[in-house]
Amino acid sequence: MRTPLALAAAGLISLGVLAAAGYVPGLGASATEQTFRIPAATHDVAPAPGNQVAVLAGGCFWGMEAVFEGVKGVASVTSGYAGGTRATATYAQVSTERTRHAEAVRIVYDPRQLSYATLLRIYFSVAHDPTQLNRQGPDHGPSYRSAIFPQNPGQASVARSYIAQLQQSRAYPAPVVTTVESGQFFPAEAEHQDFARRNPRHPYIVRWDKPKVAAFRAAFPGLAR
Repeated sequence: MRTPLALAAAGLISLGVLAAAGYVPGLGASATEQTFRIPAATHDVAPAPGNQVAVLAGGCFWGMEAVFEGVKGVASVTSGYAGGTRATATYAQVSTERTRHAEAVRIVYDPRQLSYATLLRIYFSVAHDPTQLNRQGPDHGPSYRSAIFPQNPGQASVARSYIAQLQQSRAYPAPVVTTVESGQFFPAEAEHQDFARRNPRHPYIVRWDKPKVAAFRAAFPGLAR
């Protein structure tokens, strides 16, 4: 389900209409993004030559992309859809919440500089809230679910192990609902790529995504570009 701000982002309603109706983005909400203090993973993927790929879903892909683009060792981040079919991998169809897709990011990273488990630690601590079921912040529906799409058996093993470790750590106020899933990744439309970087004053970016980037830089200063 799209919020008024999400509808504006999709071009279905103007920000002027929202303002005239008295809608103020972020009114009454915390001005800072929550950071979960979590332990490092006890297991990691074995080093491999060349760049590697991780696919993670955790709410609107604009914010996930913005966070991981600022991580040292990340070569590229692509916003897209994972979990459904190629035929339904469009913003309009995914927004119906009937495609099985999740908004996700495909991260290409250099394992000599950045490990898979470290990516997951950023993902679980600042990139999203893994205790929210089928939602993130203002956005509701299964396309905003917390899900990991491992690209090989090693990633799957580390992801499941880390989820179990975090559940036992009691680092969160509620159970972790992140799922480990299979499925292809399909890039989103061009207008969604690098959205935060291209639209730094967009109300959604200012309210929901800039705080995530700030939280990442504060929590992981040695990993920030």
